[in-house]
Amino acid sequence: MNKIIYIAAACITDPLNRLLVVRKQGSEIFMQPGGKIEQAEQPIETLVREIKEELQLDIPLTMPKFIDSFEAPAANEPGFVVKAELFRIELPDSPTLTATAEIAEARWITHDDIPDINMAPLMHIYVLPLWKR
Repeated sequence: MNKIIYIAAACITDPLNRLLVVRKQGSEIFMQPGGKIEQAEQPIETLVREIKEELQLDIPLTMPKFIDSFEAPAANEPGFVVKAELFRIELPDSPTLTATAEIAEARWITHDDIPDINMAPLMHIYVLPLWKR
């Protein structure tokens, strides 16, 4: 039986409908911004905290809109499954991205970039279909 990692993650888009993806240090796999939910922390609190820590973006608690809970194989932890509380954040502008903490790279992608990017299973299975064209 697979072990479960509980996370909060976001499908973040800008006014150009680009999707924000991040790649952790030591990994070649891109995923949504977010992270592990700590004990006594609500998923939305985790999400806002992680986005601030990883990208230096201040997101008000009222901005993320809950989509649903999804499960997929973990991208960087063999034998684990992520259970993600997935949110949508539509930013009013295209902020400059500053990768910090464990993030090696953050970038905005378009639908044309999808074939050239190694993405986490959660992105392939759930996030890409939800990303409106």
